Amino acid sequence: MRLLYVLLSYLVFAIALPVLCLHRKTRDGLRQRLGFYREGDLPSGGAPRIWLHGASAGDLLALSPMIDRLRARFPGARVILSTITNTGYLMAKERLAGKIDAVIFAPWDLWGATRRAIRAVKPSLLVLEYTEIWPNLIRAAHRSGARLALTNGRFSPAAMGRYKLLFTLIGNPLADIDLFLMREQDEAERVLALGAPRERVFVTGNTKFDALVPPEGAAEDADLRAAFNMPAAARVWIAGSTHEGEEELLLQVYQRLLHDFADLRLVIAPRYIDRAERIVSLIHAAGLSAGLRSSRNPSAAQVVVLDSIGELARAYRLATFVFVGGSFTTRGGQNILEPAAQGRPVLFGPHMENFRDSVQVLVGRGGIQVNDPDHLHRVVTELLSQPEELRLLGELALATVGQVSGASERNVDCLVGLLKPA
Repeated sequence: MRLLYVLLSYLVFAIALPVLCLHRKTRDGLRQRLGFYREGDLPSGGAPRIWLHGASAGDLLALSPMIDRLRARFPGARVILSTITNTGYLMAKERLAGKIDAVIFAPWDLWGATRRAIRAVKPSLLVLEYTEIWPNLIRAAHRSGARLALTNGRFSPAAMGRYKLLFTLIGNPLADIDLFLMREQDEAERVLALGAPRERVFVTGNTKFDALVPPEGAAEDADLRAAFNMPAAARVWIAGSTHEGEEELLLQVYQRLLHDFADLRLVIAPRYIDRAERIVSLIHAAGLSAGLRSSRNPSAAQVVVLDSIGELARAYRLATFVFVGGSFTTRGGQNILEPAAQGRPVLFGPHMENFRDSVQVLVGRGGIQVNDPDHLHRVVTELLSQPEELRLLGELALATVGQVSGASERNVDCLVGLLKPA
């Protein structure tokens, strides 16, 4: 049955290769994705060797709170971080470089690539994030003697049938995983239904709550405000992690708001910064002035596009209020707790399927879910007319985030049990 998956994985890869080599998320790092690493790509020596894998930048940030805790328990450890997306790789290089020994592109889930990667990395422990169930990689790591864990585990109810069918056809890769650290009890029940051994399944929470960056004072905010060339007294709306099709809607709302709040400035932070020029064109088409964060001498634009990596959390500190994108489209939402951790009121649209736990935490506690752009306009108009209400909502959001932390410590306590024999 495993042979069937090996053959199918090569067939699918051959068909998908042109797309993978051209897509903005995956077009870099082909050599590493095939399991070939040059001298200097990976650290030598050290024990235990801990390989943490997350698909994207957000997944890596969710893993990051565990890194310092693991190093405190194992001072001689080598920590290798892997990702699938180009933005995840760049973010790790810029924001996590001081915490890790290497960042690499994860191998495609091919029999040869995964075996080469395991031989090169030599992990004592492989930690997979969310639903990163890659059968060839899991099998290669297990056969090498590495221990395996899934953290922040989640399995979509809608995909359960497909998982069961796949595992029936190719053999169940969950049997090779030593530890399942799930976000919620419902997730634990689903992984048990897929065949995970009950004694290996624990509910520990979501480490992304621990990854949120607390405010660090006003000095950095002033620097970024100057970079945006925004007046100190101007109110600022930050639209974070927006996706295709959302910017037009948000610009329409902004134009309506300007009639009553002429000092309001808008910062749009697209989920993918290579869309920045496209968004500038939309801003100009709406009859508004536009600026780019990357401009050395930006003009005092009504709308600024944040076209840099790793500055969004810092930018949120400038906000009077925040709207988080991916929620007016079928994308399923983006991280709404990051702006909440900066003490800012957070608004988001109806499509938050991928962040249901965050919605449950934040709605009514500093977060407001809106139905459509008209609803967004009404809520923002009301909030901007009540500055004290805005301040109280921000304080409530910050306090709420502080109440849901601790999963990273619980996860590391469990992982230590796997690593002690090593």
